[in-house]
Amino acid sequence: MKCKRCGAETFLPFTCPYCGGSFCAEHRLPENHACERIDLARLPKEEAAPVVIQQPKSYEYSVSYASPRPVKGAIRFSRKEIGHLAVAALLVIGVGLSLVWLSSPFAADPVELISFVIIFAVSFFMHEFAHKIAAQRSGFWAEFRLTLWGALLTFVSVVSPFKIISPGAVMISGAADRKTIGKISIAGPLTNIVLSLLFLGLSLLPFEFASIFLLGTAFNAWIALFNLIPFGIFDGFKIFVWDKRVWALTFAVSLILTLFSYGVILV
Repeated sequence: MKCKRCGAETFLPFTCPYCGGSFCAEHRLPENHACERIDLARLPKEEAAPVVIQQPKSYEYSVSYASPRPVKGAIRFSRKEIGHLAVAALLVIGVGLSLVWLSSPFAADPVELISFVIIFAVSFFMHEFAHKIAAQRSGFWAEFRLTLWGALLTFVSVVSPFKIISPGAVMISGAADRKTIGKISIAGPLTNIVLSLLFLGLSLLPFEFASIFLLGTAFNAWIALFNLIPFGIFDGFKIFVWDKRVWALTFAVSLILTLFSYGVILV
């Protein structure tokens, strides 16, 4: 085949990806054969933006930072996500019931039983929904997914004296910087702190079952404190990387609420 530029016979011609012509080794580059589409060759190539990815594999995930895209999203739930939430709800409710059975004082009264299980389940799911809402409102893909080991450990906790409540988590994908990731991460613990204060206020009211709300105070404070651990996969690590002062404040508040509520319960 002959080179389209110089006419030289070539056995292994090079095909230009822009104009489609065949050329010899000397004229294979667009600038060497006066390519009619050289404007395309000179366009800057777009680099793929790093993404924040949480793989749905037992909390195996990676985090990369990039400039976030200013796109606002609506709160939405897919059918797959609803299915995962339904299974997670059954597991969490099962753990809540097992806790009641371990502490016989609440097992006798159905009102207290139902109240405790509702508070128990709501405290867990409000944490995850806070992450989801914060992420989706910032334009990211965010859905709850069960994780294999988390679901198994939660299932074992239903029949075991040792309780681990971690059937899954909200998986997030999209380009984000440290500040955006930090704000999405703090949404969960901050929601539990607000719920803890709300239940603390309700526990002071002259209700017959007001003491149930004190358990809600302690449980939410503990969830916030545990997730604010500044290591590994915990929310606290991403918040700490974003703003150490914000992390210190939320950690201190959750610690005080935890010590106070459990101290009152034990007394």
